[in-house]
Amino acid sequence: MSFSAPVPAAQGLLGRLSENDRERLGEGLRRLLANGSILGTEPGQTELYHWCHHNREWVEEIAALLDLKLFWDHEIRLVQAVPLSGAFTLRLKLDATLVLLTLWYEFDTAVRDRGQAPPIHLTAGQLNDSLKTKFEPLRRHLPSPTRLREILSLAQRKNLLRFQPAEEPSEAIIEVLSTLKRVIPFQDIAEWNKNAERHLAAALATDTETAVEAEGEETP
Repeated sequence: MSFSAPVPAAQGLLGRLSENDRERLGEGLRRLLANGSILGTEPGQTELYHWCHHNREWVEEIAALLDLKLFWDHEIRLVQAVPLSGAFTLRLKLDATLVLLTLWYEFDTAVRDRGQAPPIHLTAGQLNDSLKTKFEPLRRHLPSPTRLREILSLAQRKNLLRFQPAEEPSEAIIEVLSTLKRVIPFQDIAEWNKNAERHLAAALATDTETAVEAEGEETP
């Protein structure tokens, strides 16, 4: 008579989790990957945030396997995942990059210079004015109202801001969240200026090359 070997009990981190905890862990990781953070102050995310915070060792261990570093701010009920490699970073077009750079600037100056507390509020019209002031040489690269709404909607899905459309596009309300500061981790305005100048130089160089090529084309 032969006996089959006993099936060993589940080992390791996941083996210690109940079915409910597994579901919560999966839900938390999916949200972190899809949205970049969990905002415990938002409807539908409060319970999940508190579960993750209570079980942060488990969440951090799994996130580390995905090369994600978690930042916790229990005061505002926030956990944010920041990629340590390029696998989960956003690949943005120039106009989206300029919008996020401008939002970072507006957030930083409001908090650092004017002592405002996040989230920082501004209208789409104010954002457009700031974009034109900071990136005047790249005016033709700045987004149209429709494209701006697409960029802001993407940023909202990534929990970088809240966006409230309005009948008049320029009156739409933008609330910039503190999560943006970790996605664009500049130390100060000086570092922001260096990066802004780099994007300006690269875009202008491309524009110049395109103009030269056009001038060199033969007409039929």
